[in-house]
Amino acid sequence: MLKYIREFCDLCAGSGDEEAVRSAVIRVLEGICGVSWRIDPLGNLIVKKRGANRAPHHLMISAHMDEVSLIVTHVNNDGTLCVAPVGGIDASVVIGRQVLVGAAHRHGVIGAKPVHLLSDEEKKQLPQFHTLMLDIGAKNAQEAQQDAPPGTSVYFMPDFRLLGENRVCSKAIDDRIGCALLLELLEQDAAYDFTAAFLAQEEIGLRGAKTAAFAEAPDFALVLDATTAADLVGAKDDEKVCTLGAGPVISFMDRSTIYDKELVKLAFSLCQQHGIPCQTKSRIVGGNDSGAIHISRGGVRTLSVSLPCRYLHAPSSVADFTDMDYCLELVSLLAKNIMKV
Repeated sequence: MLKYIREFCDLCAGSGDEEAVRSAVIRVLEGICGVSWRIDPLGNLIVKKRGANRAPHHLMISAHMDEVSLIVTHVNNDGTLCVAPVGGIDASVVIGRQVLVGAAHRHGVIGAKPVHLLSDEEKKQLPQFHTLMLDIGAKNAQEAQQDAPPGTSVYFMPDFRLLGENRVCSKAIDDRIGCALLLELLEQDAAYDFTAAFLAQEEIGLRGAKTAAFAEAPDFALVLDATTAADLVGAKDDEKVCTLGAGPVISFMDRSTIYDKELVKLAFSLCQQHGIPCQTKSRIVGGNDSGAIHISRGGVRTLSVSLPCRYLHAPSSVADFTDMDYCLELVSLLAKNIMKV
């Protein structure tokens, strides 16, 4: 079990508001030898790891700190609040969910028109955010405006739970798993120097990745993230995309990146040599910070290593601890062997 995953998943840090995760990472970095760090203007945390040898190539390994969240857009006369998604959230997954509101983490709940009041036509339609409301228990608009004015961040309620022997259910597995992996990698002895980038604002357009890659100008990049697993009842063959418990996901292509073919081959080869189960996506879906990194400056040779995760971008996602352990093992091997490419 990765030791930081629970702590990181319980933190609240949306796009542009990553301070909680950044501070938690820095607290650990202060006890690690051979690292230095800086925070750039966009909020990225850039860490330099000193290895046993000077690196022949500049490698940047990244994970994003932000989670999908909501933001208050308007205060209604009755004290309820209008909200909009920050990142790709389906309105249907938030109805009736408890949330934390603002820096004070005031409790609230996302409400909708009661089903027995919906017209037949409304029942056929998917929920939209403009039909939902956030209830924080305010008596009137003045009280709501004071506690949660427009621009206030809203987070799914932390509710980390173990499921069975090897699985976990939590918000923000995307991409706190990547942050936990990257931090554990920094704690290990490194064969070569590398840069670790804890990135901001992935969920709203890969923004932190764009600025970090431009500033660091790496030769190679490894992107650590979670990806959609649809291995559910009724899903056949390629519809599953990837499967929990089948190991790291090594993509050859997604909606924003065609990955470096030699690095894809290297990853599968290392998995075979070291007995690491692995898989690829069976459909061209999703994307991650690779989309901005691989086209930075003159181009960056990029590979993504992802954790399969069910119910992504929802209040409760599900992942497998064995997949996490294998992801860490593979990334450690890649960080060493990329230097031989």
